[in-house]
Amino acid sequence: MAHVVNQISVFLEQRVGTLAEFCEVLREAGVDMRALSLAESTDFGVARVIVDKLEVAQEALKKSGRIFSITPVVAVEIKDEAGALYKLLEVLKKANINLKYCYAVTTSLDGKAYMMIRVSRAEIDKTLELLNQ
Repeated sequence: MAHVVNQISVFLEQRVGTLAEFCEVLREAGVDMRALSLAESTDFGVARVIVDKLEVAQEALKKSGRIFSITPVVAVEIKDEAGALYKLLEVLKKANINLKYCYAVTTSLDGKAYMMIRVSRAEIDKTLELLNQ
């Protein structure tokens, strides 16, 4: 099962405490992070998050002066077992869909893993169609 979710990408200065400060903004707004991925470069990092209250998070981030963007990503439910990611990637490869990035979220509640995958906006519908067959 695959569906589109909105991801928040927040630019964070590369210094001690910036991730904690970002998390504090969400905590004070009552926003729960469902997924988190961090990427770094020399001067800044990017926190990519899926949250339970997108609009509330956006407003809190605006008020805090954070630089952020909203990006649609495809959330794909896969079995939490060896080879499951390979099967997903093979479907995309055979359809010539380029994967820009991905990250995983797992839960012990239902034995599933969830991949957040970023493809071009033009390929989202095709990706959903392929992964929901």
